[in-house]
Amino acid sequence: MDVEGEKALAAAAAAELVEPGMRVGLGSGSTLALVLPVLAERRLDIRCVASSPSTEVAARSVGLALDPFEGADAIAHLDLAIDGADQVDPAGWLVKGGGAAHTREKRVAAAADRFVVVVSSDKPVQRIAPPIPLELAPFGLAATLRDLEHAAIRDVPPSPDGGVIADLLGEVGDPGELDRRLSALPGVVEHGLFPPSMVWLVLIGRGHDVERRTIGGGP
Repeated sequence: MDVEGEKALAAAAAAELVEPGMRVGLGSGSTLALVLPVLAERRLDIRCVASSPSTEVAARSVGLALDPFEGADAIAHLDLAIDGADQVDPAGWLVKGGGAAHTREKRVAAAADRFVVVVSSDKPVQRIAPPIPLELAPFGLAATLRDLEHAAIRDVPPSPDGGVIADLLGEVGDPGELDRRLSALPGVVEHGLFPPSMVWLVLIGRGHDVERRTIGGGP
């Protein structure tokens, strides 16, 4: 089976994890787009939040009910979040942000009791490799890029929140150490490394089957 078929199988398996009454976080990108129609077909009584404007439009188009995730009426807790990933290593570290939505995707994933990652068989890797997506504050951008050393601004529009999208191109090394360094650096709004503690389950489409890799984040 090709990559798109593998993604579709894993997406369907993720949609089956959603139960009536849940509040569900929806990631973004091509893999999540495959989850939406399957989820809508189940006609469950659920409420969803979207991590990007494109996901919001797509979710509404298939009839999914959306709640706000910002403003006075925003909800704060999700039961389950579903999203794709660009890389998954054996320990459960993820790289996300190929579509430049990683800041909102991480906030949605962190608000959920359980975060489910949907990928095809080309996404698991032995070691996390560059590029690592970044969202940077426009203020002091030149100084932030100097501190990062090996980073390049991506030729894409700003994030929905006005951040500058860039990529860290240097050697990753220990993902945990890089996570801590990037998180502590002024001017870095967010980065695309997602820790294993955030992940509950990775669903990997392999041929005609779905491999389930439990990472352990969540109850």
